[in-house]
Amino acid sequence: MADTSSKKSGGFGETLSVIVQAILLAFVIRTFLFQPFSIPSGSMRPTLLEGDYLFVTKWSYGFSRYSFPFSPNLFEGRIWDGQPERGDVVVFKFPPDPSIDYIKRVIGLPGDRVQMRGGVLFLNGEAVPREKTGEINNPDITQVNRPVDVYRETLPNGVSYDTLDLAPNTMGDDTREFVVPEGHYFMMGDNRDNSSDSRFNVGFVPHENLVGKANIIFFSIAGGSSPLEIWNWPSELRPLRLFSFVK
Repeated sequence: MADTSSKKSGGFGETLSVIVQAILLAFVIRTFLFQPFSIPSGSMRPTLLEGDYLFVTKWSYGFSRYSFPFSPNLFEGRIWDGQPERGDVVVFKFPPDPSIDYIKRVIGLPGDRVQMRGGVLFLNGEAVPREKTGEINNPDITQVNRPVDVYRETLPNGVSYDTLDLAPNTMGDDTREFVVPEGHYFMMGDNRDNSSDSRFNVGFVPHENLVGKANIIFFSIAGGSSPLEIWNWPSELRPLRLFSFVK
């Protein structure tokens, strides 16, 4: 007679082994390769919208304690260190509370002088080219029911991106000159009049706080819907944003 109990035991053990291996593989992928991230606010509009789900490449800037779940204090600084470039869209830990993830664009590198004057960005005393490209009259992109001016900025390294100008003469349009300390970065949102960034409470972002570079949008849904609410896909899915690169 066949020993059915050993077969059952072996089957359970194999299933448990597969589950453990899958968990370990997911841990390795999330820690060292790609981390999914959902956009929590409108500060990066029009580049990123609430309801965008994207992959962050973890290896882009090396690895720090914040690369790991629960941010264990295993070491200081970064391993396989990599430097961000101006214009990179980066996920980082909020300096006053590292339990919170933020996503902004790198504007100032260590040693840079950054200032806003009349809505124009100045880097090291030079105005960053800013060209009005038109208007957006789409509440899903602007969050307001009126046309909003769009300006394209081009940083000294050639990186270009669109910014929203919701209103003239707002608090963030005129600032003091910030001098970025060594080992830190100056971050700003593309939605210049509705972004909590280095001009305000975020401050300078330490290199250690960088989590990774925003790379590709793999899913996008409007209306505050969850990706699991498949019944909302016909009306809320943004198909043109699927598998688009973050620029």
